Amino acid sequence: MRTLAASVLFFEAVLMVLVVPVVIALTDVGPATAVISGAVFAALCLVTAGLLRHAWAYGVGWGLQVALVASGFVVPAMFLLGGIFAVLWGVGLHVGRKGERVRAERLAAVDGRGGSGVAGAPAGPVDASEEPSG
Repeated sequence: MRTLAASVLFFEAVLMVLVVPVVIALTDVGPATAVISGAVFAALCLVTAGLLRHAWAYGVGWGLQVALVASGFVVPAMFLLGGIFAVLWGVGLHVGRKGERVRAERLAAVDGRGGSGVAGAPAGPVDASEEPSG
């Protein structure tokens, strides 16, 4: 789940860097304000991606999604782009949770058999010093 969520946040950071010239060209926002706002938002995305090992960071990620959609009030195209990223964020979390659940079930099944999970592999440690006879 963390990998998918971090990927979405990374690409949002890229989007914010790319949208700065559009904001400058199409709105009344000054260049300094656009650059600082874009840089701060991109930095928040990257920092949050790095903090996703903490459960509370996912809430921050949702907040960033809301902020990205709300930026559509400044640049109307951001309603669409923000919406797309919010959907990607939600789908990434959903698919990530499902994948983690499947992985946990498979690991439990392997552990339940007492084997290594590899067909034909011994269940316990192998002494490499013993030479096969024959």
